[in-house]
Amino acid sequence: MALDHFRLVNPNSVTAPVYRNARDREIATTLYERLPVLVDRSTGSEIKAWPVRYATLYHMANDSGLFRTVQELQDNEGAWPEAGGAWGSAQGKWVPLFEGKMVQAFDHRASGITTVDANLHRSGQGAAITDLQRHDPNHVVAPRYYVLDQGALKTELAIKDVTSTTNTRSLISCIIPAFGAGHTLPVLRVEIEDPAARAETQAILAGMLNSTILDFVARTKILSNHASWYVLEQLPVVDKLALETTRFGPKSAAEIVREIVLEMTYTAHDMAAFAADMGYVDEHGAVRPPFVWDDERRFVLRAKLDAVFFQLYGVTDRDDIRYIYSTFPIVEREEKEAYGGTYRTCELCLAYMNALSAGNPDAETRL
Repeated sequence: MALDHFRLVNPNSVTAPVYRNARDREIATTLYERLPVLVDRSTGSEIKAWPVRYATLYHMANDSGLFRTVQELQDNEGAWPEAGGAWGSAQGKWVPLFEGKMVQAFDHRASGITTVDANLHRSGQGAAITDLQRHDPNHVVAPRYYVLDQGALKTELAIKDVTSTTNTRSLISCIIPAFGAGHTLPVLRVEIEDPAARAETQAILAGMLNSTILDFVARTKILSNHASWYVLEQLPVVDKLALETTRFGPKSAAEIVREIVLEMTYTAHDMAAFAADMGYVDEHGAVRPPFVWDDERRFVLRAKLDAVFFQLYGVTDRDDIRYIYSTFPIVEREEKEAYGGTYRTCELCLAYMNALSAGNPDAETRL
């Protein structure tokens, strides 16, 4: 590959991507010729397609003196449990510290943390929530530690740092409540003051980061076990103008993405602030109840989200779409085993591509 190609697809680092074959390169090249990267620093100054800043809120080792276990909250801080997973104390409110293993795509309650003292290297182990807990909008996952909220914590767009190109998916992001987050769960901070505009931008970026097309590109760049900032900032992204002006019948692409991400994110009361900022309120201005967790509904919504972003990224050839889905072999294998040989996500996405092209974004597809 020529140096010009490296400058195109990795303008900041000018490093070589990893393509398995010529088709990967062809698709990636087309995307980079059409779209900007998230943050372009190739000219010596930052050109941001979206107003974001990568940040880590707490370092699990360096900031450990700020952390408290439940026992320490009770014995040392004189704290008491309150609603929403917080603890009250004379010092103020203590909130959960999230770690990367606690979240999945559009799911800030995927797992709690249990402490295994016998494991000296990884004492904090994930403890997946039960189906009953997942359907309980009052359930808050149990963290390993809590941190004192001094008023600076906000709802954030978080990204799992630890990953691999051999995992089911490589890019995993979700919106988390105004809690703490360790360095294994860095945040993509949206630098917009207006709460509504900030929340809407978080929703659009969460949808884009969790889309199959962007994950396909990311897998050509992740060379270690981390979704590092230098990988994220060099991903091709669709800008705000394109999302707002691209229409599928009565709705813009931005409207469709915001609706989907709101429904998939707001499944518990601890995300009520995000829902309120998104305008999900009744006639009296009170935030509406959370959406009911529905696995089938979420499956369909993610396929619909993929269809929107395939359209936005300009990948509309059905053979290319099928090929891109085939590069996620774990998903393909699991779905074909579960659905009688059908790669259901792929087929649902293709069905939605047709519906969107026909100007019917609210079509109810069935397979």
